[in-house]
Amino acid sequence: MQTKLRIFGFLVVASLLWTVPMAAVSQRANAQSNKKQFKTKYIGTASWYGAQHQGRKMANGQRFDRHKLTAASWYFPLGTEIRVVNVKNGESVMVTVTDRGPNLRLNRILDLSEEAARRLDYVQEGLTPVFIYPVKPFETVSAANDSPLVAGTPVILTPGETEAQALAEPMWLPACSAGVSTAPCRRCAP
Repeated sequence: MQTKLRIFGFLVVASLLWTVPMAAVSQRANAQSNKKQFKTKYIGTASWYGAQHQGRKMANGQRFDRHKLTAASWYFPLGTEIRVVNVKNGESVMVTVTDRGPNLRLNRILDLSEEAARRLDYVQEGLTPVFIYPVKPFETVSAANDSPLVAGTPVILTPGETEAQALAEPMWLPACSAGVSTAPCRRCAP
């Protein structure tokens, strides 16, 4: 009986020792995954600035122009393009963060240039509730003409000839030169 109690006690202690580190590992994993989630959408109040700051140097080193679509924000890196949506009327505009501001004590999330405020239609009010989110830039790259699939000079075929050639030649040829197939393909055959 005592042997059975000792074995039972040993199993209880072993299971506790096993579960405590596993719980700590899972909590650490959850904490690390929560760290990676950044807030990318903001709702707050936006103001605008214009003629009184015309020509002054901004945080990015350039001069302020009230006729450009720019913004001042503490929440995004300089040069970030963001979409700003006026919650009251649904108008939106794309602006680039070029400066830092507004003053944090004013409880505002964004300062827009006069042109951006005009496009959002809130110049007369001075303040408006906005929804802000960054837009990831993307670049397009033209396709290269030196594709390894095309050999020699291009031959222009009529639609009927193209269809006949497609039916006559298989689309997939085994890579005999790579050692995948023992039979030579049309490209490698003498």
